[in-house]
Order: sequence, then structure tokens, then C-alpha cells
Amino acid sequence: MKFIVSSSALLKHLQQINGVINANTVLPILEDFLFDIRDKKLTVVATDLETVMQVQMDVESKDNGKVCIPAKILMDALKNTSDQPLTFNIDKNFGVEITSDNGKYKVMGENPDNFPKEPVADDTNSFVMTSNGLVTGINKTLFAVSNDDLRPAMTGVFFELTPNSLQFVATDAHRLVRYKLTDVSCPKTDSFIVPKKPLNLLKNALPQNDDGLTISYNSNHLFVTHGSTRLICRLIDARFPDYKVVIPTDNPYKLVVNKNDFQSALRRVSIFSNKSTNQVALNISGSELQLAAQDVDFSFEGNERMNCQYDGENLQIAFNAKFLIEMLNAAESEEVKVELSTPTKAGIIKPTEESEGEDLLMLVMPLMLNS
Repeated sequence: MKFIVSSSALLKHLQQINGVINANTVLPILEDFLFDIRDKKLTVVATDLETVMQVQMDVESKDNGKVCIPAKILMDALKNTSDQPLTFNIDKNFGVEITSDNGKYKVMGENPDNFPKEPVADDTNSFVMTSNGLVTGINKTLFAVSNDDLRPAMTGVFFELTPNSLQFVATDAHRLVRYKLTDVSCPKTDSFIVPKKPLNLLKNALPQNDDGLTISYNSNHLFVTHGSTRLICRLIDARFPDYKVVIPTDNPYKLVVNKNDFQSALRRVSIFSNKSTNQVALNISGSELQLAAQDVDFSFEGNERMNCQYDGENLQIAFNAKFLIEMLNAAESEEVKVELSTPTKAGIIKPTEESEGEDLLMLVMPLMLNS
């Protein structure tokens, strides 16, 4: 089997799927890319048994065939090769010879029959949305996903479907993010949990534009197809916590602050906070917001004050500054609104302005104030 392909085009396609491959795998063949040539089209597949990702590109070839090529050495070679046509020759023992303008390289490939078969898309429900909508939904929620493997349901993003909306929800029990798109039509009311790794791969591989992509799912797997890129992943088989019960409905105090100023102040003050809690206390009275942090062990202390608009009784409440900074990143408006009630009740953060068809709500649990 022989084919000719542009080195830079091949590298670009492989970089999209290389993240699927784990460094220490159970099966050696999982460290390979599967190259499959059919009718002058090359499909390259990578898998870790949970997630499968494939890309397709045109090549010059007279033959059809398959071979598995070790991913790391191929990626390293392509990264150090200038843009030029490469000729791949594969012999019957799966030896791979790569010829460039001024060199020849040999790699031992593996039998493609041993490469894991991808899951079949049986009994799926499908819907179409924009690539930008999916990437934005992932970006706004993924940071709040839990890393606690003892609570598997929280280690992914919860997709909640209705006939006229799609919601992304993520929580780690300390904070919660809910992002809703009302311009997506789903086939029926349904829900599933998508793990963190495939979502990270998707947000890096998909363009932030209005291209359409197809999302299909069944009881075990999610299938996302965009042009020549396809991702399949196993869904998390667990029950997502009933997040609606923790969202307070009556937070009477409203605080409005400039997002960038608040974020910068939090960054500066949190340097002086206790490193295990990142606690920053907010003292709100009238039109002034005071931020205070201290680390008693090292006698560190930081204080700042800034202007705000506040409607409510004077309040002192403490939060994890790292959480607040990450959540403010997800709000794209110039100002944010923080809804509060008591020092022990969750605060709600919302952007003051949003694009039509989207709704973002973020909840953060307070910390006990060091009296």
C-alpha cells in the first residue's frame, strides 16, 4: 500500500485527535493511529477505549488498505518536517517507510485488525446545532466540573435537552454553572452526562463559528460530527444530582460591579489569602465593596476597596477567590450582578447583558467567615 500526503496537512489533522491517546495505556496498540485509506480518502482514528476520534483528508493513492502507526514517533517526525509531500510505503508485514524530499525513515507498524472497533450508532436520537453554540456551552461550564472520581456523575457536564432548548450544567458541590441555549431544537426531553476529556478535545478541535454540527446519542454513547471530524465517547452512567433544589429563588440583595475591576481586585487580594481556602471576605455597604484576605500562619494580609452599586442591607460574606475569578471569566458582559441573601447562603452571579437565546447562571457556596 502506498500513498502521498502533505506533511503539514497531515500534522494539522493528527493534532486534532492526538489528545485522545493516553501516555500509559493497557494495550500497546492504543498508542497508535489507525490509518484507513478508501477511494483516495484517508481516515485516521485514535482511541483510548472510552473516546474515539477520527479525521478525514484527501490523499494521492491507488490502493485501499489499513495500517496502525505509532503516534508519538509520527507526531515528533511531522513536527520537525517542513511542508512537503511525504510518500508512505507499507509492506505486507506492516513496515512503514516514509520518504521526504531529502530523507527516508522507517517505522514498524502494527496489524490494523487488532485495533479496537468503534461503537456502532444504534437507536440514536439526533439534532443539529452550531459549532459555536457547543464550544461556548463547553467553555462556560467545563471549569466547574468535579475531579472527584467517587462522585462520577459530577465528573462530566450534564446535557439537558428539551424540544426548544439545550442546557449545559456542571457542578463540583462548591459551585454550579448552568448555561442555556434557547435556539437549539432537540428531538425530545432527555438528558445525559458527557465526561470531561472528550469535551476538552471537542472545544479544541471545533471552530468557533456558525458551522452546523450533528449531535447523536443513545443510552451509552455520544456521537458528534462536524465536517470531516467525528468524535464518539462513552457517556457517564450515573444520575446527575438534582441541581435545581440548590438554586436559591429569593436572594433579595443585588450587587452590581465592573467585571474586570472585580476580577483584578480578587487576583491581587487573594495573593495574601490562605492557600488552602483562597478565602476572600467581601464587606458590602452602600456603594462600597471591600475585599479582605489574610493568612494567619504567615501574617499576610491584603485589603482593597472598590465602587459598586448595591441594593440591600450591609453584608459580610466570604468566598473562594479562585472560584469567583474562574466564574467571572465565563461572564462576557462588562458588569456582573451578584445576588445575595445571608453569609451562609449561596450567591448567584449573572452577566448584566447577554446575547439573545442564551442564559447563564452561576452559583457559588460561601465559606465560613474567620471571626
